Amino acid sequence: MIQLSINLNKIALIRNSRDTQQPDPCEFAAAVLNAGAHGVTVHPRPDQRHIRADDCVRLGETGLGLLKDSRTGEGKPAEIEFNIEGNPFAAPQASTRASVSDYPGFMQLVERVRPEQVTLVPDGDEQLTSDHGFDLDHDGERLAPVIQQLKSWGCRVSLFMDPVPRQIEQVRALGADRIELYTETYAQAHARGDFAAVLSQFQDAASAATADGIGINAGHDLNLQNLRDFRIPNLKEVSIGHAFTVDALRFGIPETVRRYLDVLGSA
Repeated sequence: MIQLSINLNKIALIRNSRDTQQPDPCEFAAAVLNAGAHGVTVHPRPDQRHIRADDCVRLGETGLGLLKDSRTGEGKPAEIEFNIEGNPFAAPQASTRASVSDYPGFMQLVERVRPEQVTLVPDGDEQLTSDHGFDLDHDGERLAPVIQQLKSWGCRVSLFMDPVPRQIEQVRALGADRIELYTETYAQAHARGDFAAVLSQFQDAASAATADGIGINAGHDLNLQNLRDFRIPNLKEVSIGHAFTVDALRFGIPETVRRYLDVLGSA
């Protein structure tokens, strides 16, 4: 089955709108995982506008590690995965709030947490959200040692990529294990009701990855409506954040997880 990873950034954004500790991302991580999600994703940025470095540490050391599987009553199930996304070249940055610790730098944070998966994303500090994949003609040479370092820490490495086969064909040589297809163009086309041509681009990109033995993840603006039609061969994982949070306000967390799992099962 395609794995469902829930992005907790919007939960943290609500928390950060007030000087409070609620809602607690660790609590919501436990809620989505106990409802049946396969993992959680966070994307810490240097300005810590939503998920903070301390959240990542707590999720890695306690939030997921102390999770009880409601089916067995035992500790963290083997299939649960923690995915940290971000720009590997993001440098340390001092916090502007006394109650928030400094951002240590992306690689420094990953070294401490050692998540199961790290998704590298070429986002800048001024971007509202991720809006493009890596250009490996430009970034490949400096990504290679980063990928090697992450794998030495025991992390699976995924690269955030546009659906361009020529670019994806360079991933294997860099040592990455997976790509995450950036799906905003598909989501926009689906909303217009004319997505066949765009979906074909993603299918071609997935075929290029599969031919090189690269695993395929996907994420960005996927939701209950467009995910049903996202027919991609060998898709392993989707990451859902904004749409999941909106749907959870409507239906509650357990029902929302169930609906996404049903869609993925039908896909």
